Amino acid sequence: MNQSTRTPAQQKARQLAKDLHKENPDYVYLRELFRHLRKELNISPERIHPEKLPRVPTDKEIQQYYEAVWQARNMKHVVLIKTMLYTGAKVSEVINMKIDDINFDHCQIRIPGNKNKGKKDRIVPFPVSFKEIFAMHADAIKKKRKSEYLFSSTWGKPYSDRAIRKILSTYTLMAGIDYSISPSKLRHFLFTWLKKQGTEDAFIQAYSGHEKIQSIEIYRKLSKEEGQEAYNNVIEKFPI
Repeated sequence: MNQSTRTPAQQKARQLAKDLHKENPDYVYLRELFRHLRKELNISPERIHPEKLPRVPTDKEIQQYYEAVWQARNMKHVVLIKTMLYTGAKVSEVINMKIDDINFDHCQIRIPGNKNKGKKDRIVPFPVSFKEIFAMHADAIKKKRKSEYLFSSTWGKPYSDRAIRKILSTYTLMAGIDYSISPSKLRHFLFTWLKKQGTEDAFIQAYSGHEKIQSIEIYRKLSKEEGQEAYNNVIEKFPI
């Protein structure tokens, strides 16, 4: 039978309900009934394929990758890649990072939320050990390029998505890694690593921007200072 000629499911359910009402069925009875119906009609349940998890670099691979970055001695790239690794910011957020959004005293960056999607701003931390080189980079951008963007070209324009991916790809080849190290790979690495260190889900949810109601409620009970302290306690063990 063509699907277009079938009785609508809701209508068929009403018909079956009338027939079954006198049976006073419970959940277990209905479950068994439909199991037998599937058998009579020779219908097998559809297999649900498990969601493919993203490939996350290992600690060793990140160390190998960063060694290639460091050996190149391009300090703009060092700061860019460390910023992505330490904050877990999305590539679109990195592109739009502005120097005025950085609080060097508290080692935090404000990531503006997408107002069109109802997203609120969030605060992400970075290690105290990164503060000096980070501040020097920001000062150089301000003076030499007179740009408000943290990562900008010679003309003061913010890096493009393509430019950042090309930079990461170059170091993937230099490091001899056989799969692409993309912005999302660096992001996944940080949050997976924090989880392995026992960092609370509430903090990871808040830092990543993947907000769930349960985690938001927990996070609201915690202060930003506690979140920064939790981050500082584990980030000293970071592979790079």
